[in-house]
Amino acid sequence: MAARTLVPLLLPGLLAAAVSTGCSGNNTSSAAPGKPQGPPALTKEQAQQVLTSFASGMNQAGLRFSGRTLRTVETDPQLTMDVAALKLRRAVRQRPPKVVFSHTTFYIPRLTGHPRWFAADAVSGKGKQALRHALLFTQSSENAPWLLAADPYPSELALAHVALDPQGYATPVAPDVEDLAVAPAKLPKAHAALLTDGPRASGASVLADGAKTSETYKALKAGEKTLATRGVTLSSRFSPAEYKVYGLRTKDRGAVVWYVLKQNEAYSAAQRGKLAVSGDLVGLAPSTTARTRLDTTVLVQYLATIPPKGRATISGMYRKAVTAQGS
Repeated sequence: MAARTLVPLLLPGLLAAAVSTGCSGNNTSSAAPGKPQGPPALTKEQAQQVLTSFASGMNQAGLRFSGRTLRTVETDPQLTMDVAALKLRRAVRQRPPKVVFSHTTFYIPRLTGHPRWFAADAVSGKGKQALRHALLFTQSSENAPWLLAADPYPSELALAHVALDPQGYATPVAPDVEDLAVAPAKLPKAHAALLTDGPRASGASVLADGAKTSETYKALKAGEKTLATRGVTLSSRFSPAEYKVYGLRTKDRGAVVWYVLKQNEAYSAAQRGKLAVSGDLVGLAPSTTARTRLDTTVLVQYLATIPPKGRATISGMYRKAVTAQGS
């Protein structure tokens, strides 16, 4: 996206790199595909207009390093994350590349009332710079603007598995639906427990092993040990962020789901000079802020696929530190 950074994530130690590798409202339904439940949130032509307008706004924001412009095309959690990314870009004096979307497919659910939402699978950039997006736009009320709420980067064509009815529209999945391996509303808590306490944590077994689950936990633990050899102690905890969980029914009667976790990190060192505001934290606090303690808040968006039976897999992610305070 226009406000995101392409510079390496270099938090103290290896933690940012480790994580990087490593509830919809009452208008949702869990009805079977092919049985229309209310009108579509908007037409595909209108969805294309929303995407085009969004790209234009992002390019203006990137050109001006303008958080105010971002607010005209985004809402939280995306807004908070991209404002932080924009601060980093301003600090390193690196304007983002122009956003142009291609290979776009829209997934528009049938909904009644507001808020309304829809998803889009799209690609920005070309060649080695190409990025796939799982964009999720929301509209809070009838006359409100459509704003980007989430945009994890999928590592596979996860949205291609979304089921469409004969008219080409998708079916939303309620957060508390009971015909999946795990209810979408319960997945954030399970994922947070796994990343904090490991794959054996209570409830964590609903998630399959992978780069963004068990491997991320291992990388975090390895990073903590590396920091310890440098005289730095780290405590890190994940928790479900207070944002809605959105889901769409897939062709196998499963669901693809968007949700957000919050990571709180606390770095401490007995000696000054061991900590620094660097990498992903640049722009969030003065470089001299961290003396013997550094506390950060990170938001992590996820895209997950939940089968009817079995274990959920994570197919997309967007991570960004959003606050940093030192002493």
